[in-house]
Amino acid sequence: MKKKGGVLLPILALCFSLMPEGPLVGQEPPLRFEVRECGGCVWLKGNTHTHTTESDGDSSPEVVARWYKEHGYDFLILSDHNVLLDPATLSQLVDSTFLLIPGEEVTSSFDGKPVHVNGLNLHEWVELRTASTLVGPIQANVDGVREKEGVPHINHPNFGWAFGASELSQIQNDRLLEIFNGHPSVHNQGGGGYAGMEEIWDVLLTRGKRIFGIAVDDAHHFQGEFSRDRANPGRGWVAVLAPALEAGPIMESLESGLFYSSTGVVLDQVQVFEDRLELSIQPRGNFRYTTTFIGPGGRVLKTAFGPEVAYKLDSPVAYVRAKVEDSGGGVAWVQPVFVQLR
Repeated sequence: MKKKGGVLLPILALCFSLMPEGPLVGQEPPLRFEVRECGGCVWLKGNTHTHTTESDGDSSPEVVARWYKEHGYDFLILSDHNVLLDPATLSQLVDSTFLLIPGEEVTSSFDGKPVHVNGLNLHEWVELRTASTLVGPIQANVDGVREKEGVPHINHPNFGWAFGASELSQIQNDRLLEIFNGHPSVHNQGGGGYAGMEEIWDVLLTRGKRIFGIAVDDAHHFQGEFSRDRANPGRGWVAVLAPALEAGPIMESLESGLFYSSTGVVLDQVQVFEDRLELSIQPRGNFRYTTTFIGPGGRVLKTAFGPEVAYKLDSPVAYVRAKVEDSGGGVAWVQPVFVQLR
């Protein structure tokens, strides 16, 4: 596997075959995965949700950015509550190996329920908006981010048990949703009759909504003890396929689903062909790996073991996504690949 600056070069390939002009009588219509090309792209590791002393974090923007840079991240978005920090103030930390992208956590509420929407790659502050229904402020703040030419992602629906699939299915012009948040108060797994974030994600996908799952730190605590009950960094991140360490290409790849999310598992390759999805997992020590290929309704399509796994498209499904789990509890979520007629 070739490397460039320590970043693994993925290989995305198209697989072409001669097909008849139409399906044969009595047979299922031929299907294919949507194949998204990204020539010359590299994996870029980043975090899109973290906090500093500009809102409710315990460390300055300089300290927070330095932590991520020193721990091997390629890019970072500082997303303080209703604060847009000018990354030029941290220019001494930015170089050809590390990028700061301006962001803001647009923080609103409805009837005591927290409604938080991240704005990525913003160049103007987004003022929070309220509304007369629970769906209202979610949509209004997504719209506010779009109006400033930023990219929205909806944050931690299970924080404060604020909202779920019913509300999210009504939101328009959004592509990104947190499916893992490292804050200890977020309840990623659900409970007590509330769905977990993966279940919510599959409900939305099954209903036809094209949305991709983000893993984030939501870090607040960089000082003192690192423990499960504190919001420490390094718990959730994304690896984005992009042609350059620049904000524009990174945003385009995020909104196209050209990334995976992780709490520790690293992938060398994600290859999408017309008839199969292949994954190559970077081995770590004597860890073992289980990959679950998942379709509509959260249905398990296939389970595979080892560092090299694949799913062959041989039955009609609307999408296939993959979840890789290691024997130490780490997870990687591969974005859904959608299926079309040839």
